[in-house]
Amino acid sequence: MATGIEQGNGGACAPGGPAGEWVSRVLLPAAVLACALAVSPLASAQAAAPSLAPTGEKSPWDAPEPWRTDRFYFQTSIYTAHFHPSDEHDNHSYLADLEYRFDKSWLDGQWIAGAASFKNSFGQWCQYVYGGLLWRPFVEAQPLYFKLTAGLLHGYKEPYADKIPFNSSNGFAPGIVPSMGYCYDRYCTELIVYGTAGLMLTVGVTLP
Repeated sequence: MATGIEQGNGGACAPGGPAGEWVSRVLLPAAVLACALAVSPLASAQAAAPSLAPTGEKSPWDAPEPWRTDRFYFQTSIYTAHFHPSDEHDNHSYLADLEYRFDKSWLDGQWIAGAASFKNSFGQWCQYVYGGLLWRPFVEAQPLYFKLTAGLLHGYKEPYADKIPFNSSNGFAPGIVPSMGYCYDRYCTELIVYGTAGLMLTVGVTLP
């Protein structure tokens, strides 16, 4: 006797007779369509899931400037001028200054420390090791800052040893250097005044 659905090999269900034809032509496509509609939202949700997952910590390079602290700042000179120029003066300073800006403050300023190498006004290589403070006094103009450093200067030797005050016989002297700067993203420029001798313009970049 024929039944609506016959058992095929291995016990699998297979259509048989008119009822089977109706199942294969109507019910089966409808079932497939229903399954597809049910699976589609699930697949879309799974595809969207990775975008909701955390992307992990940002690189230090992505942090906003110039408010980032606990990082290095490197700068070099691009222009040097003397207030009272003479034939003895060398306007090529070749400054290389590496500074660290701490996440600590005092007198409303940020602690900094660094070391610099440069040629003085008379072509002698000098070194300056310092500490100091950096201020951003204007809330509406945070990229603008003022800086004051003090430290130990070395390198002014004969015949120019007397060109800086309190210079020792072996070329060591105290140093105080005021400056002001402005930042755009990670890049900054500073105007440095070195005593009554002259000024220097620098460019620099913060390092993560």
